[in-house]
Amino acid sequence: MNIIFVTVGKIKEKYFRDAIAGYQKRLSKYCKLDIIEVADEKTPDKASEMLEDQVKQKEAERILKNIRENAYCIALTIDGKKRDSVNLAEHIEQLGLLGKSNLVFVIGGSLGLHDSVIQRADEQLSFSDMTFPHQLMRVILIEQIYRCYRIINGHPYHK
Repeated sequence: MNIIFVTVGKIKEKYFRDAIAGYQKRLSKYCKLDIIEVADEKTPDKASEMLEDQVKQKEAERILKNIRENAYCIALTIDGKKRDSVNLAEHIEQLGLLGKSNLVFVIGGSLGLHDSVIQRADEQLSFSDMTFPHQLMRVILIEQIYRCYRIINGHPYHK
């Protein structure tokens, strides 16, 4: 299976980059993982709702250029479906059995995702009602994908 993360912004903190690289290496025996970073837009302080929407729209254009037509797209949103690790593993395994061999996970920037990205998504996934920095969310997502493959392959994992 090919898994692609399309994310807004770069990871600046070395400890996040190291964690991602570690999980990427572990995942390499289970799937092919690519991480595509698109540029984030600077948002002025106290930006209007209209300006924030324009920022999200510019980021969305960059995101959507990186999602192939045949890809199954999962947008990370607060309003998405919540799954536990076992259920997410079963879901990813089921998608593979249904022939969905290209999974794209989208992580938005500090303002979230534009409606056009959410409309393109085949589903929305939520990790929590809380808001996380997008850099940390990338670490959490890659860890959960690794955990999913451990579960799928019957390997031990921490509950």
